[in-house]
Amino acid sequence: MGYKDIYDRFSGAIHRGDLKPGERVPSIRNLAQELGVAKKTVESAYDILIGEGYLVSRGPKGTIVNPDLVINSASWRGLPSELEDSDLNRIADLRDNRGLFRLGIPSLDEFPYKKWLLLSGKITRSMTGEDMTHPPVMGHLPLRQAIASYLNISRGLDCSADQVYITSGYKSSLSFIFQAIASSNDKVVFEEPGYFFGQKLLKRLIRNLYYVPVDSEGINVDYLVSQHSDTKFVITTPSHHSPLTSSLTLPRRHQLLNWAQERQAWIIEDDYDGEFHFSRKNIPSLKSLDTFDRVIYVGTFSKTIMPSLRIAYVVVPKVLITKFHETAEITETGLPLLPQKILESFISSGTFYKHLKRMRALYESRRMMVHKALIEVYGDYFNLPLQDGGMHIVAFLKRGTKDIDLCSIWQSYNLQVAPLSIWYAQNVKRYGLVIGYTNIKSEEEAISALRLPYQQTIELLS
Repeated sequence: MGYKDIYDRFSGAIHRGDLKPGERVPSIRNLAQELGVAKKTVESAYDILIGEGYLVSRGPKGTIVNPDLVINSASWRGLPSELEDSDLNRIADLRDNRGLFRLGIPSLDEFPYKKWLLLSGKITRSMTGEDMTHPPVMGHLPLRQAIASYLNISRGLDCSADQVYITSGYKSSLSFIFQAIASSNDKVVFEEPGYFFGQKLLKRLIRNLYYVPVDSEGINVDYLVSQHSDTKFVITTPSHHSPLTSSLTLPRRHQLLNWAQERQAWIIEDDYDGEFHFSRKNIPSLKSLDTFDRVIYVGTFSKTIMPSLRIAYVVVPKVLITKFHETAEITETGLPLLPQKILESFISSGTFYKHLKRMRALYESRRMMVHKALIEVYGDYFNLPLQDGGMHIVAFLKRGTKDIDLCSIWQSYNLQVAPLSIWYAQNVKRYGLVIGYTNIKSEEEAISALRLPYQQTIELLS
């Protein structure tokens, strides 16, 4: 290896963003020993990098990447500025950019950070050498026990830790399920409209994918039975439909469960924000009514704690435990143990329950503030039905179909709303805006933000 190879490695790492401004690089002696080259070879490469402004020598304090360096990492990598799928690009931008009315982000201002940090420090200090071996592929057992206990108490399930598998998120859970028990020819039904990323994933995973419409009472089970009775898997969001937020009615729940038992089909229940139901008659999870054990229950901590935690879970029917365990041993490597242990402590200490109780009251209040603000500013242009729960509001256009253009206008004012129409996989669509409310702190803040794109909105919709 010559000095030019070393130069290329460092300049490439800096351009890619792997080495960041201000970050320390290895000493000449240590790097020479690591690479098995002469010190002079590394010295020559460093001299060029320093001369071109990539690195800065601080004498005895070592050498660092130039703190004043500004690099366009994307252009160096040759990455496209946009994805080929324009809808995917739009939703990914909304997910990754900061702004008001973001979807699926729990309250950032009311999270108990101090308690989380205290537990994190305590758990980190208690880690042992044994914790540095391979993490359990099914997940940390005490966390699985804590989740089972929580679900039995709060969501009405009757499950044990043996049925709980820890995953890294909804998409991971879905992939895991189909790897474990599906065959390539199985027919799968998804809601129409349905969760955007779920829809995109299923199009890649499933050969025989079909759609069942959703109305104000949830997924249309009559349509499912008459049109797709040979379905093997039904994926549904019964607590609060994604994105329409309607709840699956109790008669339809029983109808769906009875059908699944008769056809020996599996129901995948995505209970992504079932904790945030605000009416007095809190509808139980579909799984809690599942006397036939045909429901595979999928949950996540992205909505109740934080998306960056990347911890979700699958609760499987007892008859499928072995299949899922075998699949996990073959396909899974296990999630990092430290965040699992911190989460287990957060749940077992009672902090999680207290946090959920506070968030229910907070979200109910913030939802009403945003709803009132929308009516005040745009009442003549949107239909604004208010469902019993969920973490977002759907504002249906009273006329027109330009929800994508409207979203582009609002996003130019840093209002991160999503167009409803792109959640549909087929041609018959409804049009509107999907609006998160969980981080809006006052009605005044909502009104002020909503008025920013007012003139352009009215011109577009008139």
